[in-house]
Amino acid sequence: MKTITTILSVFLFVLASKAQTTISGTVKDKKGESIIGANIYVKGSYDGTSSVDGGAFNFKTDITGKQILVVSFIGYKNNETPIDLSVTTTFNIVLEEEINKLTGVVITAGSFQAGDEQRSIVMKPLDIVTTAGATADISGALNTLPGTQTVGETGRLFVRGGESYEAKTFVDGMQVLNEYNATTGNIPSRNRFSPMMFTGTNFSTGGYSAEYGQALSSALVLNTKNEYADTRTDLGLMSIGIDAAHTQVWDKTSLAAKVEYTNLAPYMDIVNQQFDWEKAPESFAGTIAFRQKLSTTGILKFFGTSSTSRFIIRRKNIDKEGTKERVDLGNNYLYLNTSYKDMLNDKWTYKTGISYTKNNDNIGIDNDDVNEAQEGVHAKMVFTGDLSNSVTLKVGMEYFHREYDFGFTSTSQNIAIDFNENIGSGFAEANIFLSNDFVLSAGGRVEYSSLVDVLSVSPRMSLAYKTSEKSQVSMAYGKFHQTAQNQFVRVNENLESEKADHYIVNYEHKEKGQVFRVEGFYKDYHNLVKFDPLQPFIPSSYTNAGEGYAKGFDLFWRDEKTLKNAEYWVSYSFLDTKRNFKDYPELAVPKFFSKHNVSVVYKQFISKIKSQIGWSYTYASGRPYNNPNETGFNKSRTPEYHNISLNMTYLWKQNLLIHGSVQNLLGIDNVFGYQYSSQKNDSGIYDRQAVKAGAKRFIFIGVFFTFSKDKDINQLRSI
Repeated sequence: MKTITTILSVFLFVLASKAQTTISGTVKDKKGESIIGANIYVKGSYDGTSSVDGGAFNFKTDITGKQILVVSFIGYKNNETPIDLSVTTTFNIVLEEEINKLTGVVITAGSFQAGDEQRSIVMKPLDIVTTAGATADISGALNTLPGTQTVGETGRLFVRGGESYEAKTFVDGMQVLNEYNATTGNIPSRNRFSPMMFTGTNFSTGGYSAEYGQALSSALVLNTKNEYADTRTDLGLMSIGIDAAHTQVWDKTSLAAKVEYTNLAPYMDIVNQQFDWEKAPESFAGTIAFRQKLSTTGILKFFGTSSTSRFIIRRKNIDKEGTKERVDLGNNYLYLNTSYKDMLNDKWTYKTGISYTKNNDNIGIDNDDVNEAQEGVHAKMVFTGDLSNSVTLKVGMEYFHREYDFGFTSTSQNIAIDFNENIGSGFAEANIFLSNDFVLSAGGRVEYSSLVDVLSVSPRMSLAYKTSEKSQVSMAYGKFHQTAQNQFVRVNENLESEKADHYIVNYEHKEKGQVFRVEGFYKDYHNLVKFDPLQPFIPSSYTNAGEGYAKGFDLFWRDEKTLKNAEYWVSYSFLDTKRNFKDYPELAVPKFFSKHNVSVVYKQFISKIKSQIGWSYTYASGRPYNNPNETGFNKSRTPEYHNISLNMTYLWKQNLLIHGSVQNLLGIDNVFGYQYSSQKNDSGIYDRQAVKAGAKRFIFIGVFFTFSKDKDINQLRSI
């Protein structure tokens, strides 16, 4: 009996020994921080535990031999470690963070993004339409963001010390030529495109992606809608014209078309004008958008717009007292854009597209005639995919061809000039997610221009680090270049591209309904065009000897959370810039510059009266101008610019809106600069005349109908 007891005791001891194999250790991340709640278990079994305070774990198993210890935790890659269960072992497990490209850090330096794919919306179509003072103009609304400044006599985008030609527009990634309505000196123009045709904007004030070239200061990327939700007909009756649109939606296809007629003559007969209009601006435009889903992932898009316009104005001639110069401007415009996007496999997508632009300006100046035409084709192919869990690559190529023709006819001479340019480009850009808190983007463009027979290399780099769950810092650097303006190239085709280097640092804090950002920047300009003003038609007087810089910082705060049924944003920009370019005799502050720019935009929805009321205030410090009656160049300053604008949208019925707005409500007589005579008067003084707006106020009233099956859709709900 004693022998049996001994044998059983030994057997039970052996079993107990097996059951008491202990596995223990700690679980931490790469930073050495303890991970509490991680799952630890022997692969293929139920034996395991969870980590506790300090990341510690401890459990026993009766499994023997060589096994795999699995450690897992949400947000981290699974860790599998080979173990030998014949001995008790302690493990110090280090988990590697799982990269989540949807919730991880994103680069924001130099970029304001909005659209269906962006969670942090800064400027969406509805913002553009309802911003007081913008009158539904894309550029007008973007001028309320930091980094821009008001140049009232043009109505265009001027970004961080750059001229308007330095900011380029792209539709679905394809470049647009002549994106503003045709105009002549000191008469503001509008962006040609309606914001209601787009799903969002990406407005880059610098340091933008290597995908975009031929833009020295800024890239405005407009993304057309992938689909339309409802079949509907829209009609607008406005104080300046009429428009009508129809959208037809099928199972996998949609077609939207819009026509608009604008004639300011009736309006100008009522509202006093400071310009002498012989024929008020009149235009007719049509836009079409077609969408076809060719597969579950593939979509074909077509977008096109065409317009014709004309006006005649009589402008005072400062050199001929009592006389006016008659300017007759007619314009014909066509823009077509086709793109296709699909997936190659579960990791790679591709997008290809082609666009065509044709613009023709016919200008009669008294007895002289000017004809300026530009035609361009842009083709692009882009591939985007994942090389690994932490590396995303974008590569592509594009080709751009444009033709330019200029003709001048007078009683004494006849001039005809033309040139062609072919640009071939390749670009690559990798986003490297070092962690959910740190991402690096590195790439560049290689571009060849046939005009000057030069191959250019433009590196681009940016990075971002997430300082907390709601905030981050990011930086960007890049080289950018752009073919010189047509007015210079037509005199000297050998001019090289103008160039700029961008340096940007950014801090952004973002939470639901609120965004705060501050951004500092420095831009170094070189290869700018200079010419001798005494020899404006001699090719040898044009060189790339110009230079300049722009530096400053921007502040932006947007709040949709604090006030009930209201939102507002505040922008401030400080800019210090000088240039020695064009006909400047020295490094000087350019005429389009304001050191301080402030915008405040407020919108309030009042449910009791079914209305949205908005107001905006814009301030700009005085701009420099050159007074030949004083010493020094560009030393004088215009008065400060102030503009308070109001708007109101009233929902009369679910499908009927009444919208009204007033620009410059107080009628402040803002001065944008001065024009001086070329000769002194009898008193030895150069006479001058102020450059002002065409009217102290602009008043807009519109009634907008929507006809649909459910009768509860209106034009604001569509955007």
